[in-house]
Amino acid sequence: MFAHIGRATLALLGEVGRVTLFLKDALLQGLTPKIFVRQILEQMMRIGYFSLPVVGLTAFFTGGALALQIYLGSSRFNAESLVASIVALGITRELGPVLAGLMVAGRVGASIAAELGTMRVTEQIDALVTLATNPFKYLVAPRIIAAVVTLPILVGIADVIGIMGGYIVGTRSIGLNGYAYIRNTADFLQFNDVSSGLIKAAVFGFIIAVMGCYHGFNSKGGAQGVGRATTNAVVSSAILILAANFALTSLLFAD
Repeated sequence: MFAHIGRATLALLGEVGRVTLFLKDALLQGLTPKIFVRQILEQMMRIGYFSLPVVGLTAFFTGGALALQIYLGSSRFNAESLVASIVALGITRELGPVLAGLMVAGRVGASIAAELGTMRVTEQIDALVTLATNPFKYLVAPRIIAAVVTLPILVGIADVIGIMGGYIVGTRSIGLNGYAYIRNTADFLQFNDVSSGLIKAAVFGFIIAVMGCYHGFNSKGGAQGVGRATTNAVVSSAILILAANFALTSLLFAD
């Protein structure tokens, strides 16, 4: 039993070390001149703009379901007026950034890992090195920069759509007053609630890009290896997003 625990611990520490070295190379080599601006803009479109439909739909239905559940619970205590406030707080602080991060991890993290993994097994990354092009500058850095920049924008849009979903359900299905709903949302919501979600989103974007690039960059074993890299990128991104969310919540809202 202790041998199995020891092997698992050593394997975990070895993986953490490899990720740390990869991150060091990505930051030191990738984020120094020369910067490939065209690649950054292209990745911003792929990561941000093309992820907007799935993130928007997720936020809308989450806001609607949250409003309905809160109403059903608060009606037992004649506290229906709290629906708008709790929906706004839940979306901006937690559900907006976390759900957007998980959806982008499933869509973009898998795409990054599959793309770089295919380039690795077909020796295209080696060809870049042969042509005197640093793969960290050309492949890794644009994806990290694009993810860190676009995730807060996506989360900001998701916050608006999620609150809108709660408003539509609250006024159409539950029968709450529309003016009072908007007024309660505006009075209760503070800048710190929104900014904390955007800070989380930037961290989540960094995690998604790093995990996707790391697993794709180090994939091996042909098509089967690319499949493993894609799965590992999504799973590791999701776990780290949830862990980082807990750590950031404890840090940002510590008394």
